Amino acid sequence: MNKPIKTTPDNAGRAFKTAWFAKEARKAKITDEVLCHAIRQVMKGQADDLGGGVYKKRLNDNMHRSIVLAKAGQYWIYAYLYAKKDRENIAQDELAAFKKLAKDYNSTSDSGISVLLTQEELLEICHDN
Repeated sequence: MNKPIKTTPDNAGRAFKTAWFAKEARKAKITDEVLCHAIRQVMKGQADDLGGGVYKKRLNDNMHRSIVLAKAGQYWIYAYLYAKKDRENIAQDELAAFKKLAKDYNSTSDSGISVLLTQEELLEICHDN
């Protein structure tokens, strides 16, 4: 088990999913409630830390894997979902792309996140404060 993630009190439980992830989660019948519960587990260190703000979290009784991006422990963004039966892991080039995306989100301001929400590129699924 990994160490718990350092969070800030204001944004500790704020989680989002990308529009693409939302479609895939709907197909897999993974609810926002399940995703929020999983994010709380990620914050406790109950996920695989792939480095560079990228985490892999098992969902849906271990039938699916999600890739979660962290914005400096403030925001959590579900970016990718795949079925365990379809593939074991993501490839190294995919991991590199997710690390770059995590870095891009990390440099995005709160107003930038608001713009992504308005454009429905991101959908907020929980905010635990």
